[in-house]
Amino acid sequence: MKKWLSSLTIIGSLLLLTACNGDEEAAEDTGSAEEAEAPQSKGEEGAAAEQPEMPEPDLEGVPDVVAEVNDTKIEKAEFEEAYNMQFQQMAMMSQMSGEEVNQDDLKKQVADGLVSQELLIQEADNRELEVTEEDTNGVLDSLVEQNGMESQEDLFAAFEEQGMPKDEVMTQVDMQVKVDKLIAEEAGDIEPSKEEMQEIYDAQVAQMEQMETEEEPPSFEELEPQLKEQVVMQKEGEAAQALVADLKESADVTMHL
Repeated sequence: MKKWLSSLTIIGSLLLLTACNGDEEAAEDTGSAEEAEAPQSKGEEGAAAEQPEMPEPDLEGVPDVVAEVNDTKIEKAEFEEAYNMQFQQMAMMSQMSGEEVNQDDLKKQVADGLVSQELLIQEADNRELEVTEEDTNGVLDSLVEQNGMESQEDLFAAFEEQGMPKDEVMTQVDMQVKVDKLIAEEAGDIEPSKEEMQEIYDAQVAQMEQMETEEEPPSFEELEPQLKEQVVMQKEGEAAQALVADLKESADVTMHL
């Protein structure tokens, strides 16, 4: 749970990384999934044993201050937390594809993502975006539901057990609400068209077909709510990327990694 909430603080960077790399990685991901499915479909017990061991993150040489953004320091501990989460995802993909994780490139991506996130946070503060009790309750209630709990009190108690006091949880939630509002403000009203949703749907069906799964794909109508959400997220990611690019032009950013 602590790990999940911590991921809230890097949603800005994840959106940017996804927007930057999504098109290039889509084909690779599809190919990796297809390769991973093939040995399993044959039912060979030795297939799992052939997978490489899970690699370990290499954090040697990371400086105490990874970057400075307009006099705000991104420190080693924050970088390591974000890096470890990203590395775990990349390592699992690496096990399926057999390709080694390029940790040097990943470090640069994570550091740049944290810089982008900090720029968004600073811009959200500059615009004095209001965070209401309704906003924070929405995030907290979502966390309660996703973790199968009964109340926010249970949620805070669980975080406390993992070393995150309530005020720290609320600081992160408030920050994420501000960033979400900033990105929504930049993106404006988004009304996904049927053509945009159809494009995503066709890509997902094609991916299922390439994986040679026997499962029938859901109909467009069944997936329409999720497709709408995906279009909105994509456009918000593009808006965040464009905003960060503008902010970087006038920002004082120093990388130490």
